[in-house]
Amino acid sequence: MEPLTSKKKVLEQKPLTLAERMYLPAIAKGMSITISHFFKKEATIRYPEVEREFSTNFRGMHSLKRDEDGRERCTACGLCALSCPAEAITMIAAERKPEEKALYREEKYASVYEINMLRCIFCGLCEEACPKEAIYLDGPIVPADYLRKDFIYGKDKLVEAPLEKK
Repeated sequence: MEPLTSKKKVLEQKPLTLAERMYLPAIAKGMSITISHFFKKEATIRYPEVEREFSTNFRGMHSLKRDEDGRERCTACGLCALSCPAEAITMIAAERKPEEKALYREEKYASVYEINMLRCIFCGLCEEACPKEAIYLDGPIVPADYLRKDFIYGKDKLVEAPLEKK
């Protein structure tokens, strides 16, 4: 088989000096690089003693918001569940009873609202789709756990605490 080009690369091997054969320059260079790393700024963050600063567009754990009167904003329209590409949100709607008027804004509310955090990809589409601005991804980092069932967050973990009235 003939070569495609007529270019050839000629390699020259120079004989090693005595110091190069003993690897002293290579050892000295490696030690100088290692010692120089002692005086550089640390690349790691000592978590949990030091908290890392997040960017302004960080998406953390979901939170269901309340209005000024302490009522849940979610009206169980289902747009967040429809917009979720990972299908991580499930909800069941229910009708508000007259005695629950102080708890929910509208006649319809989400009696069950669950997010499977193992499926969630933190895309923020649920936040954008909500017409009532009820869900935000403004919480902390989702904590680690051992069991899969502990990553299904219900309203007990998602709904923010009501504001204290002064």
